[in-house]
Amino acid sequence: MAENDKNILTRLYVVAGCLFLFACAVLFKLVSIQMVDGEKYRDLAEQRTSKMFTIAPNRGNLISDDGSLLATSVSRYTVRFDAVTVKEATFKEHIKPLSKKLAELTGKSSSHYQQILRKAKANKNRYALIARNLDYSDYIKVKTFPLFNLGPYKGGLIIDQKTVREHPLGKIAERSVGYENVDENGYYSGVGLERAYGKYLRGVEGKREKQKIAKGQWKPIGWDNIVEPKDGYDLISTIDINIQDIAHHTLLGQLEKYKADHGCVIVMETETGEVKAIANLGITEGGKYYERLNYAIGESHEPGSVFKLMSMVAALEDKVIDTSTVIDTEKGTWKLYDRTVRDSKRGGYGKITAAKAFEVSSNTAFAKIIHNGYKEKPVRFVNRLASMNLNEKLGLPIKGEGSPVIRFPGDKGWSGISLAWMSHGYEVAMTPLQTLTFYNAIANDGVMVKPRMIKEVKEWNKTIEKFEKEIINPAICSKETAYKVQALMKNVVEKKHGTGHRMYSPNFSMAGKTGTAQKNYIDKTSDKFGYISSFAGYFPADEPKYSCIVVIHEPDKSVGYYGADVSGPVFKSIAQKVYATSPIIDEVEMFKGADEKSENSYQRYYTEVQKKYSKVPNVEGMSGMDAISILENLGITVEIKGNNGRVKKQSVAHGTDIAKAQKIVLELS
Repeated sequence: MAENDKNILTRLYVVAGCLFLFACAVLFKLVSIQMVDGEKYRDLAEQRTSKMFTIAPNRGNLISDDGSLLATSVSRYTVRFDAVTVKEATFKEHIKPLSKKLAELTGKSSSHYQQILRKAKANKNRYALIARNLDYSDYIKVKTFPLFNLGPYKGGLIIDQKTVREHPLGKIAERSVGYENVDENGYYSGVGLERAYGKYLRGVEGKREKQKIAKGQWKPIGWDNIVEPKDGYDLISTIDINIQDIAHHTLLGQLEKYKADHGCVIVMETETGEVKAIANLGITEGGKYYERLNYAIGESHEPGSVFKLMSMVAALEDKVIDTSTVIDTEKGTWKLYDRTVRDSKRGGYGKITAAKAFEVSSNTAFAKIIHNGYKEKPVRFVNRLASMNLNEKLGLPIKGEGSPVIRFPGDKGWSGISLAWMSHGYEVAMTPLQTLTFYNAIANDGVMVKPRMIKEVKEWNKTIEKFEKEIINPAICSKETAYKVQALMKNVVEKKHGTGHRMYSPNFSMAGKTGTAQKNYIDKTSDKFGYISSFAGYFPADEPKYSCIVVIHEPDKSVGYYGADVSGPVFKSIAQKVYATSPIIDEVEMFKGADEKSENSYQRYYTEVQKKYSKVPNVEGMSGMDAISILENLGITVEIKGNNGRVKKQSVAHGTDIAKAQKIVLELS
């Protein structure tokens, strides 16, 4: 018996000892966690219940030359309700007045909001949705509503803010304005001015702490941000929305008339290189046109006869010919090895001067001029083209500039017919903007200016950085040569035998060159065989202010395809309308051209802008862009609803005193 008691006692000692050791181990671990790893575990617990979130800053505005918005960032607010934090008595006291205020704000019924709030309270919902996409003024109102004015803890108010990018002018110039995205790794992608100047527009992110609640949701803690976001800078562009509107609608009308695949227009200020308008329209499967791709900057193609200007300048500079040199166009065909060069006019032009060859756009004459003039030393011709920067990109900040193609002897694709074919715009390639830059240099007496779409970077009224005029080449040719080809381009329009003579107007002068290039011409029986119709030039012909290029791809051959017929009227319409709003002349007989609808639209706009208003005008039925321009010039803030189109409804009735109309909402069809 005594032996059994002794054994039991021994076991008790062992158990007690084990328990003591276990207690010591637990105590040691607690001390270790507290003293050594405490900070680590506290941080881990904190991360699981609260977290720091970034706040996207407002992206800077992209502003047109006259101060109108091309792209802007606006804050949108989502209102949610934390039903758990609100005491029952407080909730009952405020639910009806709160619901009434919400109903007044949104147009929904008070009972609708009472139902939402009661359901959230019954289900202990900590993140109940109340309203989405409120603007800043509505957000400020919500903070003053009964219950919500008690704040996030006593009143249960939760505000989520997001920033969205809007284009007040809709789809016009959308591809050139572009966009910028950023992925989870911080890599930026995008197109257009938004991407090219993203470093100025982005701003600096802010920080805000949020607390984790039910179902993996996070709600902001307190009213204020830990670090306030810094908004991006504003960009002042060179785009003139009036000229942009003209270019867009005139191009659209001609594309629709000729059922073309796509086209582009660029208008540039001659002296400065500032791009005043750039329109790019491509057809959809449904037959509608929209800003699909930036053809003006990115699409490199064979330019056709507009390249004859480059060939003429090269031949004059190298003294291969003079404008009075006579060339025999024979009967409109000239065989070179196994290939034949043909003029568009059957039977040819006989013996003509080089000047007339340019004016009538004779392929055979130019093939002979360049082939015979440079065949002994073809590198001399391509070196001359290179000296005029035709083999180089423009070096634009916008991504995706197409590469020019100027082959040298010995390059792949060079052959015995290369000189003849290059002379009239084949076996070479350029983008529309590269072509226009050369034409602009001729208008500028030989000074090649780099195209520019941004003037300056601003923070409110403070200039952060200015982008000045850049010279690519101070003299692509002698002034004597520039003056000679200026006269030839003027004759293209003014002389009856000129390919652009149907564009002539006694009211305003233009100078330029037509171009009609075959496309996919290897198999002319293929459905893909088509034409590229172009017109490049400047206006006025004397002391030019603007240069312009119009390029239209694959017009319906049954309707027409020559550059003078397809692209020329677009150029003339743009020139005539810019003249109409310019102090150069007082009156212009409006050209009844290819796009009567856009002509009438512009006429109404022009009539409206001449008026002096004391009352709000009637803009219903006008294009959204025209309406915005008129109203903003009157100092009225404009908000757009709906897609780009015509104004269906204006929120402030016409005839209202302007002093009473600080903001107008336009609904577009």
